Amino acid sequence: MAKKEKKKKSFLNDLLGIFLLTSIILSGILIYGIYLYDGIETIIRYIIMGLLGLNDIRLIIKFNKIIKGKTKKKPKKKLFLFGLILYSAICGFLAYELINVYGKISNVNKTDVTYTSYLIVKKDSPVKGIGDVTDLELGILSDKKSPDGYIVPQLIIKEHKLQDDNEIVDYDDYTSMMVDLYEGNVDGIFITSNYVSMFEAIPGYENIKDETRIIAKKSKTMKKTSTSSIESSSTGKDITQPFTILLMGIDSTDEVLTKNAIANGDTLILITFNPKTLNATMLSIPRDSYVPISCWSGKPENKITHAAAYGNDCMINTIEDYFDTNIDYYAKINFKGLVKLVDAVGGVEVDVPKRLCTDDSSRGREICINEGHQLLNGEQALVYARNRKQLANGDFGRAEHQQEIIKALVNKMKDIKNVKKFMEILDTVSNSLDTNLTTKQILSFYDIGKDIIKRSLSSDDADLINIQQLFLQGSGQMIYDERARMVLWDYVPNKSSRKDIINAMKVNLELIDHTDVKEFHFSINEPYEKKVIGEGPYSSTGVYSLLPDFTGDTEAQARATASRLGISVVFQGSGGTVVSQSYPANKRIDLIKGSVTLTLSGNSKTDKEKDKDKDDDKDDKKDDKDDNKQNDDGNGNNNDTGGGNGTGTGTEPNNQPTE
Repeated sequence: MAKKEKKKKSFLNDLLGIFLLTSIILSGILIYGIYLYDGIETIIRYIIMGLLGLNDIRLIIKFNKIIKGKTKKKPKKKLFLFGLILYSAICGFLAYELINVYGKISNVNKTDVTYTSYLIVKKDSPVKGIGDVTDLELGILSDKKSPDGYIVPQLIIKEHKLQDDNEIVDYDDYTSMMVDLYEGNVDGIFITSNYVSMFEAIPGYENIKDETRIIAKKSKTMKKTSTSSIESSSTGKDITQPFTILLMGIDSTDEVLTKNAIANGDTLILITFNPKTLNATMLSIPRDSYVPISCWSGKPENKITHAAAYGNDCMINTIEDYFDTNIDYYAKINFKGLVKLVDAVGGVEVDVPKRLCTDDSSRGREICINEGHQLLNGEQALVYARNRKQLANGDFGRAEHQQEIIKALVNKMKDIKNVKKFMEILDTVSNSLDTNLTTKQILSFYDIGKDIIKRSLSSDDADLINIQQLFLQGSGQMIYDERARMVLWDYVPNKSSRKDIINAMKVNLELIDHTDVKEFHFSINEPYEKKVIGEGPYSSTGVYSLLPDFTGDTEAQARATASRLGISVVFQGSGGTVVSQSYPANKRIDLIKGSVTLTLSGNSKTDKEKDKDKDDDKDDKKDDKDDNKQNDDGNGNNNDTGGGNGTGTGTEPNNQPTE
C-alpha cells in the first residue's frame, strides 16, 4: 500500500514538473509575443513582461517547496497542478493570438512576389507551339531590371534555347513592341501576363485576348527588394512625422495579392497625412494625365496609367518627379480586398447620384445600384468606385466616388468595438493589400488610432480626419502617341493647378509655412462650399500646339497655316492639294525636328527636279536655235534631215517631251 502511494506521489510530481515546464515555455512565448509589438504602450508592455517573468520565478520556487516538502502547511498538489494547467492555457491562447495577429500584419508587406511572363504571337501566326519557334524575330524589353519584361523571359529563352535559331529584338517599352507585333514587324514578343488589361482600353486592341495566342509561359517568385529600390527606402521610419502614401487600385480578381498585379494604374490617390494635426490632403490623379514617365529614356510625356506596367518604382518615381514630393509609402488593394473591407466594417453610406451597373469582383455577373442615399455592401461599393462609363464626367466622377468610399471607410472605423470585426478587417488587409510599410511602421499607427478615437468620442458627427480635397485641373487633347503610333486622348494638367497642389501638400507635410487667409468673403444668400485646391479658375490652359492635318489644303492654305503656327514646311510637287505629310497630324510641334514635307497632288517632283527641268528646257531651246543657224542654206531653207515637215530622209519625227 505504501509502495502504491509512493508511486502515485511520484507520478503527481512528474506531472507537476511537466506542466511547470510547459507553463514557463508558454509564458516565455507570450513574453516574446508582447515584445513584438514595439511602439505600442511601451511602459505597459514592459510591466506585463516583467510580471510574467516574476510569476514564472514564483512558480519555480513553489514547485521546489512542494517537491521537497519544506512548506509548514502541506500544499494541495492537485490545486497547484490545476493552477499550472490554467496558467499554461491562458499563456498559450494569448501567445497564439498575439503572434497570429502580428503575422497577419507582417503579411501586409508581401516580401515575395510571383512574376509571370508570356511569349505571345498573333492568332493567325503559323507558330502553334514552342517547337515552331525557329528563325523568328522575338521582341523583349531591354530593361534588364524588369522581372516580367526581361528576367523571366530570359528563363524562357534559355530553357528552350531560343537564342540559337531566333533573333531577339530589344525594345524600350511594351507599346512599341505590341504595335510591331500587330504590324508584322516581329513574329512574337515576351510580355507580362497582365498584357490584356494593359492594352484592351487602347483603340484597336479591344479584342487583344482573342487576337493573340500564348506560346510559352514562365513564373518566378522573387524578393521585392531585389528588383525595387522603393521597397527598402522606408525601412526604419516611424509614423510620427508627416508622410505621404500612394493608394493604388489594382484590376485583379485574385483572392490573395501575391502575384505581380501591375495592370493599369486606373486608381491613383496621393495622400499626405500629418499625424500631429490629423489633417490630410487627398488627390486623385486622372489615369490619362499627360506627364513625363520617369523610367522611359528621355522621360517623354505619356498617360500616367502606362507607367504602372513597368512596376512600382516607375509609377512612384513618375509621380514624385511631377508633384515634387517624396512618396514614403504605397498601398495596393485589389477588387476582392475592397469588397471584403467594406463588408467587414458593416457597409458604407453613400448618396448615389444615378443608377449604376458594372460587373462584380469576380467578373462573373452584373451588379446594379439604384439612385439615392443608401448603405452599400462590398460588391455595391465596388460598382460605385469602379464605374466611369455611365458618368457624365467619366474618370473624374469615378475619382470623386473613390474618395467618398475612402472617407466613408475611415469614418466607419470608429464603429469597431469588438475583436471579431477587427480580425475580419485584419484578414482582409492581410490577404488583399500589399505595401512597403514595415510591420513596425504599421504598428506605429496605434498612436494615431488613439488620437482618432479621442476625437470621435468628443463629437459623433465630426470626421475622424480633416481631409482637404485636391483637384488637378487640366484640358483634354488628342495627341499623337509616338509609341502607340496613333492619336490618343490625353489629359494635359494645368501648370498653375499643379503648383497650387504642390504647395498644399508641402504645407501639410510642414515643408513650407502655412499662409493664413486674411480676407474672406461670403454671401448669406449662397450656400458655402469648401474650396477645392487646384480647381481654379485659371487664366490659361497650357495645352500643346499640335501639327494640323494639312490633307486637302492647297499650297497657299498650307503655307498660311504653317506661318501662323511657326512651322517650317517644304513642298513636293506643284498644284492641286496636299495628299500626304512627313509628320502625322496631332504630333506635338515642339517635338518636330526640321521641316515638315507636304506632298501636293499636282506633281510628285521635288523643287530640285523642277529647277533641273527648267535648266534643261533652256539648254534644249538654245541647242535648237544653234542647229537652225547651222542648217540654214542662206535661202531660208531648212535642210534638217530630221525635219518635222516629213520631207527629209529621217526615219523618226523630232518629238519634244510634254511637261
